[in-house]
Amino acid sequence: VIQRPEWEAGAEPELQKKNGFNPADYDLGHEVVLAAGEHDVFGDGRVVCVPTYGHTPGHQSLRVRLDSGDVVLTGDACYFRETLESMRLPSFAHDFDQMRQSLEVLRALRDRGARIFFGHDANFWKDVPQAPLEVV
Repeated sequence: VIQRPEWEAGAEPELQKKNGFNPADYDLGHEVVLAAGEHDVFGDGRVVCVPTYGHTPGHQSLRVRLDSGDVVLTGDACYFRETLESMRLPSFAHDFDQMRQSLEVLRALRDRGARIFFGHDANFWKDVPQAPLEVV
């Protein structure tokens, strides 16, 4: 499952270079589901791809609905907790305006009670139980 803008950018040589896309990593001849916005992976609302464009043309994060509440895996939409708090963007983004909008989406999910997981925030991960312990 990939957002259509991401897949299309991966087919354009200029955007491949700008975003560090290598077709050998993703164009493997397998079935590709092109999403246009939110995509419910299993049709039950438990795992939903959430468009968080900006870092790349079609970046997506993942919302997982657990019995204990929602968890959002931000990927590269929001590297650090501080980014979400300060709205200070990183030096690289495909589209800074889209990235800002995506941070607002993540803030709204957080404000509705979702636990946000920041992929690159070492300080955040210090407080997260590590396998084999339960995370939530």
